[in-house]
Order: sequence, then C-alpha cells, then structure tokens
Amino acid sequence: MIKQILVGVAALATATVSACASEVDDGGPSDMQIAHIAYTAGNIDIRYAHLALAISDNPDVREFAETMLRDHVAVNDAALALLAKLEAAPEDNETSQVLLSQALEKRNELKVLDGAAFDKAYAENELAYHQFVNKTVEEAFIPAADNQEFKELLGVALQTFKVHEGHAEMLVEKTK
Repeated sequence: MIKQILVGVAALATATVSACASEVDDGGPSDMQIAHIAYTAGNIDIRYAHLALAISDNPDVREFAETMLRDHVAVNDAALALLAKLEAAPEDNETSQVLLSQALEKRNELKVLDGAAFDKAYAENELAYHQFVNKTVEEAFIPAADNQEFKELLGVALQTFKVHEGHAEMLVEKTK
C-alpha cells in the first residue's frame, strides 16, 4: 500500500512539475494562476477531509480531518477576500487541471478502503500532499508572486500548512 501511495505522489509531483514547467517557459505563472492553483489545492484537501469524515471512525483521523476543513476553508476564504479587494479573478491553468485530475484518482482509490486501511492511506496521502504543497508554495509560489499582499498571504498559509505536515507525520505514526 505504501508503495502505491508513493507511486501516486510521484506521479502527481511529476505531472504538476511538468505543468508548472510549461507555464514557467511562458514567463512563469502569474499571480492569478498561482492563486487558482493554491485555491484548487486547498479545495482538494477539503474534499479529502470530507471523505475521511464520511469513512473513518478513528478519532485521530477525524480530528485531523476537521482541522483540515477548518484551516483550509479559512485560508481559501482569506484568498477570496484578497481577490475581491484587488478586484481580481483567479485564472484556471494546466497545473490546476492536473491537480484536480490526480486528486480525483486518489479519492477514487481512497473511497474503496475502510477501517484501518483507509486511515493509514489517508494519513500517508495527507503527509505526502502537504510535503509537496509546502515545497511548492515555499520554493515556487512565494518567490514568483508579484503582489506583496498575496505573497504575505501565501507565507501565512505556508506556516499553517507546515503545522499540518507535522500533524500528518504524527497521524501516519498512529495509523501504522
């Protein structure tokens, strides 16, 4: 199971890096493309959390999923508020589409699991997903962002998501 998850994460990372590379070749993603990618990534984790709450009876998994819901909704709401203030609209792009496609595949894999198998796979996916997202935000999105308020929002979100990564590491240990 771990091998399947790692292969899935590697495929997601490769597809996303490839999509980002094509946007970088075009001068890099714009702030509005980054905003769309970040919002999409948040919504993906919200969907994973809803799935965990629908399937898992494990109190640790459920608490983690509730935290994901609360925090990712809050970050996405802050992003929408900033977009409204700037009178800007996020721009759909290839990277967002790749993320959505890969997330659908992962949700379909998770949906067929239950009990301890689901809990373990969910925890491992959350850890890998946060590691990937955190690295992308820190190394690609924050340096590429032009608008200072947007850059600051990404920084605040990254702090929250790094805490999530730590919690996901603990959840992986608890679900072994």
